[in-house]
Amino acid sequence: MSKPHALIATPVMGYIRKGVEDAFETHALYEAEDREAFLNEIADKVEAICFGGHGMMIDDAFMARFPKLKIISNFGVGYDNVDAKAALARGVIVTNTPEVLTEEVADTALGLLLMTARELGQAEQWLRAGKWANTGDYRLTPATLRDRSVGIVGLGRIGKAIARRCEAFGLPISYFGRRKQSGVSYPFYDDINALAADVDTLIIVTPATPETTNMINAQTLQNLGTRGILINIARGAVIDETALINAIKNKEIFAAGLDVMWNEPKINTELMELENTVLLPHVGSASVYTREGMGQLVIDNLLAYKARTAPPTPVAETPFSGW
Repeated sequence: MSKPHALIATPVMGYIRKGVEDAFETHALYEAEDREAFLNEIADKVEAICFGGHGMMIDDAFMARFPKLKIISNFGVGYDNVDAKAALARGVIVTNTPEVLTEEVADTALGLLLMTARELGQAEQWLRAGKWANTGDYRLTPATLRDRSVGIVGLGRIGKAIARRCEAFGLPISYFGRRKQSGVSYPFYDDINALAADVDTLIIVTPATPETTNMINAQTLQNLGTRGILINIARGAVIDETALINAIKNKEIFAAGLDVMWNEPKINTELMELENTVLLPHVGSASVYTREGMGQLVIDNLLAYKARTAPPTPVAETPFSGW
């Protein structure tokens, strides 16, 4: 029996590629010298797309090239590079990889918060530069977690995992979201600027959507105040980066810790030059253990299509109702 055809649109882990190749006739777009000729040759065969989540946009025009397309299996919990509404209109299921990365990303968020508040990266560089021996102790850090309150922007799976960790540190929690969640005791805010005014630490976990683009703006940062620490573990597009740079330069907030940035990996040089920032290269879920779990879920979603069974993790915009 012939295998269905799958397009691997962007570079993926070897683990994923092998799993897809075992079950599908695969076509790697990112290896094609002439992308247009390559797509024209295979377009009427492709039923599935495997997608790394970065480097390109799977929009309606791209989907329209594949008349047999039924599933887009996305590597990552975020799927802002896929037009899910267009997929729904075309009868295409979009899947992602939630849950398997929740704990890893939450761990990274707390590590980033500790690094930012206690200047742990700067202290290490002080030691490595020989300053401890030659100049003396690193300064007493003006910030600590001992007297802070945390506002979480986006209390989904990852947001709740971060909240549990913050509670273990003795930090009071509030949250902002589209609606108040049942069974959640943390104070709820439907106005992000009001939340920023009432806490001194914001942790951003919300998905990137047209509605959330630049939602953390100059007013939000001003409300956060001069003691404010901003942590972003979500997507760079959620923060107005120019406003953030200005707020840090002008000491309107104390510091920022970012695992994600606009136009990554080509980072704004002004952001790179700021001393009171901690910048990580989008490593929130980047352990072998977690990435292999994510990869297996990408494969499992594709295998579900091949077997004509329900995919494990369709996104909310494209609920499964049959193939």
